[in-house]
Amino acid sequence: MREISFFNKNEKKWGEIDRNLSASASISADELSEFYIRVTDDLAFVQTNYPGSKTESYLNLLATRVHQRIYKNKKSSQSRILLFFKNEFPMIIYKHRKSLFASLAVFMLACLIGAFSTHIDEKFPRLIMGDQYVDMTIENIENGNPMGVYESMDPVSMFFYITFNNVRVSFLVFAAGIFFSVLTGFLLFKNGVMLGCFQYFFYTKKLLYISALTIWVHGTLEIASIVIAGGAGMALGNSIMFPGTYSRLYSFQTAAKESVKIIAGLVPLFIIAGFLEGFVTRYSNVSTVPAIFIIIFSLAFLFFYFIYYPYKLHLNEQNQLQTGT
Repeated sequence: MREISFFNKNEKKWGEIDRNLSASASISADELSEFYIRVTDDLAFVQTNYPGSKTESYLNLLATRVHQRIYKNKKSSQSRILLFFKNEFPMIIYKHRKSLFASLAVFMLACLIGAFSTHIDEKFPRLIMGDQYVDMTIENIENGNPMGVYESMDPVSMFFYITFNNVRVSFLVFAAGIFFSVLTGFLLFKNGVMLGCFQYFFYTKKLLYISALTIWVHGTLEIASIVIAGGAGMALGNSIMFPGTYSRLYSFQTAAKESVKIIAGLVPLFIIAGFLEGFVTRYSNVSTVPAIFIIIFSLAFLFFYFIYYPYKLHLNEQNQLQTGT
């Protein structure tokens, strides 16, 4: 049997399983067991007859989703929030890893462009950050307090303002993905250029070290959140442009749900980054040791939770699927 004939023959059955998994209603253990047997049987056939095909990729994904639902039912005694951050959120991150890396690439390229533009044109920071902000920063530098901008508000007010602003920016970057990822890419590019310009501006004032040490205390988590939100936006846009084996509408609906979950999963990072900027960044020039510790710890956490841990979860699920446990 040709692959297309096999796919057409079973498409309705797989679509029904897919819709049941996506529905909010609960599914009994017997139904999940039946779904699992059907999908894994078909997957075994495809792996034998059509290895490396799109049908195999589709069934692998479907089998993983069934297994995840079985796993969630077994762990129903655990907190829903705990399960979300322990399993569901990292798996969504892994699924959309290509979009996340694309978001990071756009942002880093924009940072380099911002830095290079500042290098060749000393007036570029005024174009990007505005005359008022540049003049205020120069005045702070002359007064011996280059990072004085972080002392312009009381800690509590700054915490709430920064947290809200981070949520707003990240949501805009994500929601812009509905315009086929183009607007998301533009917003990432804009923020990246600003960051590169800002850092190189301080480099020209021979203050790169103190500015980086101060900014990245909170900026490590803050910038990472914006980049991840950008990845969610790109995943949303890609679902419209590249629906794969799904209908365009269904692909968009699925990606929209998962992208919203990514933004929800970022909320703790928004809060922590806002706290660090409001209560810690302003005092980071007292000692470099706490600042360096926070930056290194933040980087280690981001690498573990958003790269290593999702990959390990994926490997574990693939092993369990192969062994049938």
